[in-house]
Amino acid sequence: MSTPLLQLEGVHTHIGAYHILHGVDLQVAQGELTVLLGRNGAGKTTTLRTIMGLWSASSGSIHFDGQDMTARATPDIAQSGIAYVPENMGVFGDLTVAENMLLAARGAQRAEDLDAARLEWIFGLFPAMKRFWEHPAGLLSGGQKQMLAVARAIVEPRKLLLVDEPSKGLAPAIIQNMISAFRELKQTDTTILLVEQNFNFARQLGDQVAVMDGGRVVHAGSMAALAEDEDLQQHLLGLSLASHQ
Repeated sequence: MSTPLLQLEGVHTHIGAYHILHGVDLQVAQGELTVLLGRNGAGKTTTLRTIMGLWSASSGSIHFDGQDMTARATPDIAQSGIAYVPENMGVFGDLTVAENMLLAARGAQRAEDLDAARLEWIFGLFPAMKRFWEHPAGLLSGGQKQMLAVARAIVEPRKLLLVDEPSKGLAPAIIQNMISAFRELKQTDTTILLVEQNFNFARQLGDQVAVMDGGRVVHAGSMAALAEDEDLQQHLLGLSLASHQ
């Protein structure tokens, strides 16, 4: 594993009276795609939201790119080079695709100010974004909204992408499009932490994997090693990756 870009040490998170994260230790290597796996309620989404400062860590530390981010506000965390694609996508339905993209571009006041070369690259990943550029985002299909959510996150170069269940509810053809897009993203200098329940999706993309249970990381290692060990899959996840080909 290469140098960690993101490191969580002993992170606890409380939401009201509920103690959700119980000492999360997690490393995300520079330039790799790390998949966060686990059963429903294991704490995966809470981990992403805690990294982004949307929920505050009760204790422990979060370091990103050599900086302590534990107590920083969400806008400061975003400015440091982290983009977050939530499970609900966070698309603004009354705004056009172009306006949604513009909201995420810190250096642009108008759509014409967006980096043209980067936009063409994004359109290559998600052709529907070009086709529906001037359409209200609320009219897009579920798969197209997911494409927009990811496209918006990468409208400017980011050091780290946090993506929560990008394949959830998508048709197989859209899932393959998403896999292709993430494969191309992996060729850039973008590090990705991905929460995913589609284990075939995870197997195809992951370099590293961390498995959560009960609000803590109970296993960390290479995705390839987990994909080859059905006994370990059954022990950690209660299923076999082979059954999700």
